[in-house]
Amino acid sequence: MTSLAVQLAETVKSLGVGSVYGEPVEVEGVTLVPVALVYYGFGGGSDGRDDREGRDAESVSMSGGGGGGVTIPVGAYIKDESGLRFRPNTISLLAVGIPFVWVAGKALARVIRVLKK
Repeated sequence: MTSLAVQLAETVKSLGVGSVYGEPVEVEGVTLVPVALVYYGFGGGSDGRDDREGRDAESVSMSGGGGGGVTIPVGAYIKDESGLRFRPNTISLLAVGIPFVWVAGKALARVIRVLKK
């Protein structure tokens, strides 16, 4: 189990900046560097019982683990003769922004309702 944790730590450490800022791409004299939000997590568990406590040798101990991650493309840095600028990915911003605005609106409606009383 310890070697698994060490292997995961090494894998995650090697992801680093390359997983957030992709490799620069040159297109017709313009350099593009993609930018993304990246997060991931891992977990594991067991039933906490020892195999020697009243279970036969053929029984399988209960344990599990898993992991996952999400990447949201935010935009790209563009470098050309006019300089360096950031171009956001509008679709991603809308996909993230619309639920945020909805939740903020619902919270504001509740605050107004409480203040009216």
